[in-house]
Amino acid sequence: MGTRLMPDLPDLIPLAEAQQRVLDGVMPLPAVEVGLAEAAGLVLAAPVASGVSLPPWANSAMDGFAVRARDVEGASPDRPVVLRVTGEVAAGGAQLVLGEAGTALRIMTGAPIPPGADAVVPVEDTDAPAGVADIPDRVAVFTPAALSANVRPEGSDVRTGVTLLRAGRALDPAAIALLAATGNATALVHRRPRVAVISTGDELAPPGEPLGPAQIHDANSWSLAAQAADAGAEVRRVGIARDTLEAVLAAVRGAAEWADVVVLSGGVSVGAHDHVKEAFATIGSMALWRVAIKPGRPFAFARATVGDREVRLFGLPGNPVSVFVTFELFVRPVVRLLGGRARAYDRPARLARLAEPMRGSPGRLHVTRVVLAADPDRPDGLVARVSGGQDSYMIASLAAANGMLFIPPGEDLPAGAEVEVWELRPRDD
Repeated sequence: MGTRLMPDLPDLIPLAEAQQRVLDGVMPLPAVEVGLAEAAGLVLAAPVASGVSLPPWANSAMDGFAVRARDVEGASPDRPVVLRVTGEVAAGGAQLVLGEAGTALRIMTGAPIPPGADAVVPVEDTDAPAGVADIPDRVAVFTPAALSANVRPEGSDVRTGVTLLRAGRALDPAAIALLAATGNATALVHRRPRVAVISTGDELAPPGEPLGPAQIHDANSWSLAAQAADAGAEVRRVGIARDTLEAVLAAVRGAAEWADVVVLSGGVSVGAHDHVKEAFATIGSMALWRVAIKPGRPFAFARATVGDREVRLFGLPGNPVSVFVTFELFVRPVVRLLGGRARAYDRPARLARLAEPMRGSPGRLHVTRVVLAADPDRPDGLVARVSGGQDSYMIASLAAANGMLFIPPGEDLPAGAEVEVWELRPRDD
């Protein structure tokens, strides 16, 4: 039996160089117009100017009585000013005019200030009952009202023609409220990036199905779909591609017809059944393979042209921790930029003190999963400790982690060292 020779392997690419190659040429996807119901989380492709003022007319900030300020000068609990009530102004109701001196109109919050009135006296500063009640014939006012008291001036929030939101703004609930309030039923946004997720391997079975001999449940496609959605993508799980070149090619080609980004896990190393690199080279052009990080060394990236679109192909390792780490480092920033985000990397960087020594890896940047918690010895400080076992198959310690720190190649960090940590999710404390 002959000896199988290991093929010549390319040099490991430093993380920063690999990230630059992946991000090279990434531009926001074309703009589309969507309704507000579909706009949450999308990024504006053009600035939005207001076609109306807010408020569109002066209105009341309180439930109370619209008055002339001069009519209630000197009012006090001991010497109230009594006004005749001639009607009511409700939000959305008919417009009334405040008549002669010594009169008032009951007014509701948000209702237009009637012509003739220049102040509002809160109902709490009168003898009128609060809540649902008939309109009184007269009202006793116990406090004076300054000119324009409790009046919201026209345009005091937004003026017609001003820029409401600039291009590049992600539409969060507050931004959508502003668009709706100013009459914008749609928004011009960068469309949501489409990410297709494929797991490879004969050993995989879907969750919920019984395992056959030497099988494991597919976790990677589920974690990748969740990561892609969290990054802002529209996601399709293509399923499991078996360990043949034909199966991998068919899965990637089918996914690329729809997706902007295709992400595979497994089959990207140097094993006899690893076909992802050959599939990528068949469909597109390889941009890199093998990165100087741990975990995640057998990482592949390629570009393919489908019609008039460029599709990015990511081959991630098979171990679940490696999948998670390489998605964070390479795929997430691409999804963000395609979706119109200004910053590729968005995980908050926190300074933390190491609670224990941590070892690096010779020749590779070591990505260590940690738990960030409040530092008992420093107000407002953080302490980081390993989340558990650091082998790339250990999913429980990955789920326990809320941060990732990066140990330079060949370095060991002592307890107490101050390090920068990416915060992956809010801390439990």
